Amino acid sequence: MVRGGEVQVVDLVKRFGPVAAVHGINLHMPGGEFFSMLGPSGCGKTTTLRMIAGFEQPSEGKILLDGEDMTGTPPHRRHVNTVFQNYALFPHLNVFDNVAFGLRRQRVERSELQRRVGEALALVQLTGFEKRKPVQLSGGQQQRVALARALVLKPAVLLLDEPLGALDAKLRKQLQIELKALQQQVGITFIYVTHDQEEALTMSDRIAVMSNGRVEQVAAPRQVYEEPATVFVADFLGVSNLMQVTARGADAQGHCRIRLEDFELQAARGDTAVSGDTKATIRPERVRLEPHGSTGENRVPGTIERAVYLGNAFQLIVRLCTGQSIQTLFQNTGDEMPYAQGAAVHVHFPADALRVLRDTGARAPTTDKS
Repeated sequence: MVRGGEVQVVDLVKRFGPVAAVHGINLHMPGGEFFSMLGPSGCGKTTTLRMIAGFEQPSEGKILLDGEDMTGTPPHRRHVNTVFQNYALFPHLNVFDNVAFGLRRQRVERSELQRRVGEALALVQLTGFEKRKPVQLSGGQQQRVALARALVLKPAVLLLDEPLGALDAKLRKQLQIELKALQQQVGITFIYVTHDQEEALTMSDRIAVMSNGRVEQVAAPRQVYEEPATVFVADFLGVSNLMQVTARGADAQGHCRIRLEDFELQAARGDTAVSGDTKATIRPERVRLEPHGSTGENRVPGTIERAVYLGNAFQLIVRLCTGQSIQTLFQNTGDEMPYAQGAAVHVHFPADALRVLRDTGARAPTTDKS
């Protein structure tokens, strides 16, 4: 198991002319962590990865690898390796020679080279494929060759730039599981760039959600999903019901009293001390539907607008009497779905699932303090 691999970026800035692609971000990635940078196109995640790799030079800030400042060090002198989305395999070389390419440049002796290539191919389950050319491999197999070529050099950090983006959905799901298992087996730091939320949630120990060159939130997948720090994170990660509300501060229980048009609700999550115009959010799977006429707190009448069959669940679009549409999920248990289109219902927003976000324009601190 490889030791080390701690990465820190300190006040990192990257400008392309007058445009700042990365705005002074700070991140700490301990050795052996599977760390993902998640965000839409243009958010700065790939630029950050390229600066860690040494392919781009920062305009300001530092990059530390195991405490050593690598900011001005060329890529081939950094103990990192990169796997790209397009694999970048040599089409005229077979699998063995593609994987052995870096070792030959390092003048590794023949017996050692053969042993290490064999171990790398075994790691990615390609033993027996040594003589095949890239054109004779599937997309998933080509991706495994690219991984083996990177791992055979025993880097302290492996950088992965949307490596599953070119694969079909079923194969992506399979390789997500394999990648996480592989990372745990080899024990090195993986820094993974993706715009795919499922990939980040499935594989990562922690996720940095990025927007406009800034870090919105850094946390474990469950925390990012269930406790989004900003409106952007709530809206970008998964499906979220965002509602414009007026907050009236905390009650004696510490719950935030919020008004959704004429209805007063209580929210137990988020910034419960906030007052004034803000937003509240709740995930579709936490919304509860009840028969029309149900009573109790945190209930708003509505009408089923549309039901979408998803296989394992039904996605229901409900138009609240306030005029806003929300989404909820009703699990497919094999029974008939009890809510038909046009049915009147009451929507229950459980207080412990309703989260208040202070300021629709606010950002989480860019410093990773976790």
